[in-house]
Amino acid sequence: MQSASTTTLYQLPSLRGKFQTLLSRTRLFPLRNSFCRPRTRPSISGSGMRPVIALSGSSSSSLPAVDDGFVTLIEYLGKRGINVEDDLVVLLDHIQYACKRIAALVASPFNSSLGKQKGIGAAAGSDRDAPKPLDIVSNEIILSSLQKSGKVALMASEENDAPIWISDDGPYVVVTDPLDGSRNIDASIPTGTIFGIYKRLEELDDLPTEEKAMLNSLQSGSRLVAAGYVLYSSATILCTTFGSGTQTFTLDHSTGDFILTNRSLEIPRRGQIYSVNDARYFDWPEGLRRYIDTIRQGKGKYPKKYSARYICSLVADLHRTLMYGGVAMNPRDHLRLVYEANPLSFIVEQAGGRGSDGKNRILSLQPVKLHQRLPLFLGSLEDMEELESYEDVQQRVNPGYEV
Repeated sequence: MQSASTTTLYQLPSLRGKFQTLLSRTRLFPLRNSFCRPRTRPSISGSGMRPVIALSGSSSSSLPAVDDGFVTLIEYLGKRGINVEDDLVVLLDHIQYACKRIAALVASPFNSSLGKQKGIGAAAGSDRDAPKPLDIVSNEIILSSLQKSGKVALMASEENDAPIWISDDGPYVVVTDPLDGSRNIDASIPTGTIFGIYKRLEELDDLPTEEKAMLNSLQSGSRLVAAGYVLYSSATILCTTFGSGTQTFTLDHSTGDFILTNRSLEIPRRGQIYSVNDARYFDWPEGLRRYIDTIRQGKGKYPKKYSARYICSLVADLHRTLMYGGVAMNPRDHLRLVYEANPLSFIVEQAGGRGSDGKNRILSLQPVKLHQRLPLFLGSLEDMEELESYEDVQQRVNPGYEV
């Protein structure tokens, strides 16, 4: 993590040239202005999803409405869709733009020199988790977009030691993990961006900036107004919730639009897949070992043998779990409550699943530190209930790891 006052990456002489070259080349990514968006789009291929037909409605203009049968993210958020507050629409528009830039960044052949460099300004912790320049560039892209939106009071990020206060009158607070799974990029393994959005706590406005920034960042997950993740993989997929179901959008690279592909994503009530690092089996508590042994032998409440699927990329493992059901987990005190567990649990619950630390509902927990860690279990409702019935599933001892 970087201190909020730490020198930014592009100010470092050894990296300034590479940073500028990389960002100039990623601008070649075909993002077209929405006002000149082509009205005839090619089909979305390679994502396994079909675009959702546009919502019905008539134009207030005297000109005949042009409807190409597709719904973009901004159209879905507007009056023809779920009609969220205008300020939130503006904010989401800036977040989606940042994520398009990150998508171009991680797919660029010019990111390799950044990805292999050591973290700069990193907080104390294990070298595995130390931020790499690619994380920091992604963090700065998101921060820049939030600043330009004019709708954000502060940003709290995995890459900064403390929250960054942006504006006294911004109505929203954004928490984020800018680039989850970045150490997998060289192997072309999927990565992702995670974000959560809260209302600014106006009752704290008279407090000193540092104090109100921290208290706004430590809101309970039950106060989230929106959350999402972007999966950078064979397709770039944005999964969101605004408190009334979970939706997915797929990036159409020919137009630069996120196209609605699932208006109401529902996780199966039970799956047949578990996702965890099996290599740590002998470090697990007895209850978790018994649960895994039981389900993979087909002796649990669901009389079929479970399969293991583990990518070691939180967003990717969760996305598969949402699609096919089952449970994705990290039983160690490893994942962060504020900007990983809370947003993802909100998404999973709105899709009909459950997020838990193995004992308690994630969204009921009150954060006490910005970078607070905990075990995380996400998945189908029936799988989660069966898992929690074993009780002793949290791995509190972490041999071989620094925390």
